[in-house]
Amino acid sequence: MNLNEFLHMGGYAFYVWTSYGIALLILLVNIIAPARQRRKLLTDIARKARRARREI
Repeated sequence: MNLNEFLHMGGYAFYVWTSYGIALLILLVNIIAPARQRRKLLTDIARKARRARREI
């Protein structure tokens, strides 16, 4: 088996590589989305803490 045959996947390359791409996309979203939410949450908490200190 050579590289071309491997990449062609016996005629199912489109479905196989699309599945790998979608799986990779989902994994990336599962890593990036919580990190962005955490950063936003920490920013909001810091903003509220500054606002609370000014009101005292």
